Amino acid sequence: MNIFVAKLNYNTTELDVRQLFEQYGTVDSVKIITDRDTGRSKGFGFVEMPDDEEGYAAINALNEAEVDGFNIAVKKAVPREERNNNRRGGGGGYNRNRGGGGGGYNRDRRGGGGGGYRDRRDSGGGGGYRPRKRRDSWSDDRNRDRDRDSNKDW
Repeated sequence: MNIFVAKLNYNTTELDVRQLFEQYGTVDSVKIITDRDTGRSKGFGFVEMPDDEEGYAAINALNEAEVDGFNIAVKKAVPREERNNNRRGGGGGYNRNRGGGGGGYNRDRRGGGGGGYRDRRDSGGGGGYRPRKRRDSWSDDRNRDRDRDSNKDW
């Protein structure tokens, strides 16, 4: 069973996490995720336990437990394929003359990625799909204009 551990103290080591989980059963591996540039912990990681019963026992016992001054969050890890990846739009592209490509449509109707590099032009490409505000009727515009004009002293 793959277990996700979050809200870790940045000083907590893989050895500390291994010893914490070994109280509940056999631990195959521990991996704390680190920043690629600085090498500093990102405050979360994964623990692999071969026995599901031991894994669930560890999850139940350690979720919201205090470790190195932090209340950690522990839950069963969800593989990337099963997570909802529809929340992000597409990324911007690179086009020397015409700006970057915009982001794509997604089900949450959030805009996509920003535009890419644009050489000697004002701006990059646009964002993704975003629904237009719906008007109830064209009479709204006429009413607004009428109200605006009625306040003027001609």
